[in-house]
Amino acid sequence: MENLGRYNALHPDSISAMNAIKLLPDLLISQISAGEVIGRPASALKELLENSVDAAATEITVQLFQGGIKLIRVADNGTGISRDDLPLALARHATSKINTLEDLQKIASLGFRGEALASIAAVSRLTLTSRGREEKHAWQIQTKDRHLSPPEPAALASGTTVEIHDLYFNIPARRKFLKTEATEYAHCDEIFKWIALSRADIGFTLQHNGTLRRHLRPADPRLRIAAILGDEFAQASVFVDERAADLRLWGASALPNYSRSSRNNQYFFVNGRFVRDKLIAHALREAYRDILHPDRHPAFALFLEMNADGVDVNVHPTKTEVKFHDSRALHQFIFHTINKALASPQLASVASVSPARDQEPRYGSRAVVAPFSTYAQQRIMPLAPQIMPDAASALPGMAAQSQAFYQTLFDTGTGSSIDSMATAIADKKQEVPPLGFALGQLLGIYILSQNDRGLLIVDMHAAHERILYEKLKLALDNHSLSMQPLLIPVTFQADSLDIATVEENSAVLCELGFEISVFSPTMLVVRAVPATLKDADVIKLAHDVISEIREFGASQALTGRRNELLSTMACHGAVRANRMLTIPEMNALLREMEATARSGQCNHGRPTWFEISLADLDKMFMRGR
Repeated sequence: MENLGRYNALHPDSISAMNAIKLLPDLLISQISAGEVIGRPASALKELLENSVDAAATEITVQLFQGGIKLIRVADNGTGISRDDLPLALARHATSKINTLEDLQKIASLGFRGEALASIAAVSRLTLTSRGREEKHAWQIQTKDRHLSPPEPAALASGTTVEIHDLYFNIPARRKFLKTEATEYAHCDEIFKWIALSRADIGFTLQHNGTLRRHLRPADPRLRIAAILGDEFAQASVFVDERAADLRLWGASALPNYSRSSRNNQYFFVNGRFVRDKLIAHALREAYRDILHPDRHPAFALFLEMNADGVDVNVHPTKTEVKFHDSRALHQFIFHTINKALASPQLASVASVSPARDQEPRYGSRAVVAPFSTYAQQRIMPLAPQIMPDAASALPGMAAQSQAFYQTLFDTGTGSSIDSMATAIADKKQEVPPLGFALGQLLGIYILSQNDRGLLIVDMHAAHERILYEKLKLALDNHSLSMQPLLIPVTFQADSLDIATVEENSAVLCELGFEISVFSPTMLVVRAVPATLKDADVIKLAHDVISEIREFGASQALTGRRNELLSTMACHGAVRANRMLTIPEMNALLREMEATARSGQCNHGRPTWFEISLADLDKMFMRGR
């Protein structure tokens, strides 16, 4: 108060000025709105494109000069605007899209506020030309020196054309914050991609400085996604189409190996509107969590369709933020849809994906994936789950097919030469499984395998780790984690907190497949471990499980930290590097991978295998040149 009194004494005139409340001029109000809605040329372009889409246009052409700073011109063949409505189109809070509060609660259009054109006109030189469906010719209206001209006759076949010249010409302080021409164009191109992705039934054309940059004809949504995001994205994606009650989620979701170091390739639309929403982002991140490295981000182009009254789009001027009435149900729907799509054992028909371009690629690796547009029609080859605690130990049943195959080649004498072996393999191509048959082991770390497309390299530890992890999750969910009693119980030293943890959580340990008890005041004894992990280092495995429960608590270990705990357990049980496997053991592991969900990535999101096609091998050795 003392400081305020000192200020009042020094500035008495300013106090009287502050107390005088006045209505702001309309122009100033529009310019303030422009600061909220029109942050850069791309923001203006977004508003114009949304108006064209709402006008039922089937062809939209965009022309930009100097990144949209000098000129933004959007022409469409939509319903148009009548002569009498042209002045209202540039007035604040004037719109044809809502009339009542009920309309506001179930908005079906992209635009609805009635602020965009008025705000743009306040900070630019704008020309609006339109021809209504019943008009004999078009009419044009302009903003000149901050004043609106009367409608004048103009030439236009149909629809509406809006030209924005010299954005922020009358607000130099705002204009100086615009970036370079290349940067502003990049933002405009991104907005163009948003709108073009959302409406594949509309044709779009984009020109910059007189050069054609994009030309998109009306097409199937999957072809539009491929045209905008590229063939690499399309080939590395699975197609999703799921319904539940009044919800539908469809689109393309990239496989984990197409992940990116940033969130740039993430497009999510709600009823055709591009949105950025924390709830949706969390659901998608959770769906990828088991198969994506923590430092990477998934890529997707997904479309959510729902009742308009289930989402509130009137929460932000730019309309990219929304609120959902039943956010919990929506989160679960998105999570389960994407999780199921990524969990399918697609190895039966789809090969692994090469590392993303912004990753350090392995020499010779390459994507070999069927286009995602075919996924909806593809049927995954049925593969019965193998009931086997350890893929490397259950040999007879799992390896029978591969043994019979090679027996045919060699025992009958057909494998006596390279040519005869190639002929025999070609004749039996239909019998070759997706991951092929093992050829050998490389440096005790990788399995080399051959299928009918080329050479596969498999990280045996990472692959086996995923197999065990999925088995442990399934068994724990079904409360069927069986124990393997140890022939000789294992004892180890433990501190008082570990001993207390075991005493207090014996039931939880039992649920996880362990029988651990106190042997003495300083010793614990392990009498049984999960059957799936019977070959693991018992002491290290027990130590890690007890530490997890001790640090986070039993309830958290079985709920929020469940997957992390099971991942740790699986890592202990997986085959280690430098363990030499026989050919039947390698083939057993390959067959198990083909029947395991998410087997293309280990528990930490790293790839478990890559394929080098025969064509790539030919290029390496310059065959045919």
